[in-house]
Amino acid sequence: MIIAGNWKMNMDRASAQKLAEDLSGQAASMNNNAQMIVFPPAILIDTVVASRLNENLQIGGQDCHAQPSGAHTGDISASMLVDAGCGWVLAGHSERRTDHHESNQDVAAKASAAIDAGLSVIICVGETLEERMAGKANDIVAEQIEGSLPADLPHDRFALAYEPVWAIGTGQVASPEDVDAMHNHIRDVLVARHPNYAKVDILYGGSVKPDNAAALLALSNVGGALVGGASLKADDFIAIAQST
Repeated sequence: MIIAGNWKMNMDRASAQKLAEDLSGQAASMNNNAQMIVFPPAILIDTVVASRLNENLQIGGQDCHAQPSGAHTGDISASMLVDAGCGWVLAGHSERRTDHHESNQDVAAKASAAIDAGLSVIICVGETLEERMAGKANDIVAEQIEGSLPADLPHDRFALAYEPVWAIGTGQVASPEDVDAMHNHIRDVLVARHPNYAKVDILYGGSVKPDNAAALLALSNVGGALVGGASLKADDFIAIAQST
């Protein structure tokens, strides 16, 4: 079970330090099997790495470039994330797909670069409200999975995150029935691609909070959560992790 916190473009150095200390301190006393990962802004990764109290809190980057180096102003390579102390990276978050027009092919290239550099990767997929209302949600998500996963991606080096775009930062949450149906569909798509993908964690990422986490995480094919706003508060993030 993976509980991942995407800090997005939030926090300053002092608040990142305190949050990392609080999270890792509380994570040390947890008695469940939740694997906790936080994804701070790139400029704060070193602060978070230095501030965590133990290895129970893992660190990831929010994005990486598909190339190992070169003339790519403002970008960060996967090897740079490794050097900074990261073990994970996000690829294909809906905000990257929308704001930066990243295609499935772009996401697959970034995931490949991450694996080559020694990172594990959480690959994000999900439909918009318009696509869901048009009855295309399953097809869109299947297409994103097929296009965003590199060939021969090791099952133990990645997780998939389903994030319905209409439920991110809006306060809306897909019903447990909606989440269950989509996660079952995603599992079918993954297993059709490779039998070992039956072991891949599928995270839910749509406005997960302490008051809805237990119901969502209890679903059979939900293997964790990709948490946004609630990951910026230690008590909320720990409460979600303790719901597993």
